[in-house]
Amino acid sequence: MFRPKLPTMPQPTSLPVVIEPTSVTVGSQDTPAPPAPVAPAPYRPVVQLTPGTALALVGGGTAVVLVLGTVLVSLLLAVAITGASVAVCAVVLRSLLASGAKRR
Repeated sequence: MFRPKLPTMPQPTSLPVVIEPTSVTVGSQDTPAPPAPVAPAPYRPVVQLTPGTALALVGGGTAVVLVLGTVLVSLLLAVAITGASVAVCAVVLRSLLASGAKRR
């Protein structure tokens, strides 16, 4: 009951393959191949900053800073104006509800 049932190997259906032994020669060692020559590093020209390119980089950086600053300030103003308007609406609703309760 507790012994495992091992599957039996099926009988081969094809013809057996005959493996012929090969001869081994003793003492013949292969010499390692010489290492492949290393290709020289490709020539990379040195980037030189001329006054014109330096001025263009400074101008581009300034433009990016100004645009990002404008976008962030406008988002901050939008949040501030929305908060102020919600506060005004809350005060008006509170006063309307309070005045309606006093009249009764």
